Order: sequence, then C-alpha cells, then structure tokens
Amino acid sequence: MRLPPFLDYSLRISFGVAALIFVVQYQALAQTAMGDNSVMNDTTSMLPLRSVRNLEIYPPIPVLPPIPEPVLPESASQIHLALRLKERKVYVYRDSTILAVYSVAIGKPGWETPTGSFRILAMQQNPGWINPFTREIVPPSSDNPMGERVIAFWTDGQDFIGFHGTPNRESVGQAASHGCVRMYNEDIREMYGMLTVGTTVVVEP
Repeated sequence: MRLPPFLDYSLRISFGVAALIFVVQYQALAQTAMGDNSVMNDTTSMLPLRSVRNLEIYPPIPVLPPIPEPVLPESASQIHLALRLKERKVYVYRDSTILAVYSVAIGKPGWETPTGSFRILAMQQNPGWINPFTREIVPPSSDNPMGERVIAFWTDGQDFIGFHGTPNRESVGQAASHGCVRMYNEDIREMYGMLTVGTTVVVEP
C-alpha cells in the first residue's frame, strides 16, 4: 500500500531529524529532573522540544501553537540565506551583497533536504541530543552529532530540520545527512552570529 505523499515524506524525515531534538542543554535536563520545567535557550520563542519518534521526554510536550510572524528590526530583515543544494553551499546575503559562503553537507538520496522558502524557527548554542533509537542522552561535547550550534528552519510541528555543526568533518561537501545541513563548527559559529529567529532561508535545488 502506498502511503500518502505528505505522510511518507514526514516519516522519512523523522529518522534523520534526530538532529533537531536539540533537547538541549544538559543542565536543562538536570533542572527538569529536579522538578523545574523551564528550559533556557537562546531565543525568546524556542519551540517545544520533541523526540523524532514521539518518545517520552520530560516534561510532557504540549501541541505546538501556530508560529507567529516575527517582527524584526530593519537591519535584521536585510540578512537572508540561500542554500544551494547542487553546489552544497550556503550563501549569507545582506540585500544583494554576499557576506559569506560556507560548504555544507546535505541530505542523502532518500533523505533529501526539503526545498522552498522558510524562516529560522529556533537557534541553540552547544545543544544536547537524544538518540531516537536508544534514548541515550548525549550532552554538549566534541562528539555530539549536533556540533556547537543548531539553526532550525523547517518543522512539521513535531520534528525539525536545520543547520548544525558536526564532528564528522569529512562529510561536509557530501550528500551525507538524513535531511539536515551539516557545517564545520567554526563556520556555523560565524554564521550563527549573523542571524536571528525569523531570518529567511531559501533552499534551492
């Protein structure tokens, strides 16, 4: 039986998006264990964090509300990203001027990075990660698959896709991920400082 396209796509994306359950600072998990349900992050509009396969995390996760259109200062709205999958590069623009270009890894066949026009939904420094299969919690470290930064720009309301660092440097420049966009840690640190929640991300074939 063939699944409806939207369901098939969502299921395929879910496995690779282990990425973006950037659940987060190890301290936040410790706070939760002590009964503190607050999770500190770098943005005032961080989305609730969920497992890519609806695995339980603490505290229980509410249904995501609609994401409001961000109100940005004029200077921030001039910055935008163009991710060109064929080139395996992301361009940072201010208006029509290129400020920076970075090499990236993109989704491999069967796990393609989605194309279209998006906005940055959430940003996280030194993220943690929960393995969606083993439930292992990986705190921020040099071995963390998320690297040093996460910049989420796609969600189905439950799972996320975005840019993140990687300890697997040889994968950058390849079609190697499960949908996310890997970058060298030094590059995503630099790009992170140019962006804000709401920045436009255009993903081109």
